[in-house]
Amino acid sequence: MSTTDPARLVAWDRELRAVHARLRDSLQVARESVEDVAAGGPDAPTRDLLLFCTGFCAALDGHHRGEDDVVFPGLLGAAPELADVVSQLVRDHSVLSQLLGELQRAVDTGHAAGVHDPAALHRHLDGIEAVMETHFRYEEKRLLPVLAELALDATPRAALGPLA
Repeated sequence: MSTTDPARLVAWDRELRAVHARLRDSLQVARESVEDVAAGGPDAPTRDLLLFCTGFCAALDGHHRGEDDVVFPGLLGAAPELADVVSQLVRDHSVLSQLLGELQRAVDTGHAAGVHDPAALHRHLDGIEAVMETHFRYEEKRLLPVLAELALDATPRAALGPLA
């Protein structure tokens, strides 16, 4: 592969770290929107909560779909010995998808009723954060060295989701 190979113009290891940082920031913004609703009492506007929690859910889900559909197949083609690692990461994606669905339902239910339960929303976010952080650390530890050399015929957004 030459240094001008367009598939190698993306440093996938750096892109992954950057997307993980943006997802952490997005989670924090969602958490802050819950705090704003809690501080404002029953009359607090909930549009930001709806926007930021829904946005975070969509961003994390989109990131995982990109990995499942683009990154992992390319990675396994280059490093088939990582099959067990990729299987674990896909299982994590499934768990996170369920947790995101529960958060989204709680936000939607609260929005429809006009009242949110900040403590319940924090519990949802805490669970997501715990699994997400463990997942990100494992993924970075196991995949970054291979991603540094990986050539994928994809855009960062297609491979790593809407925050790439």
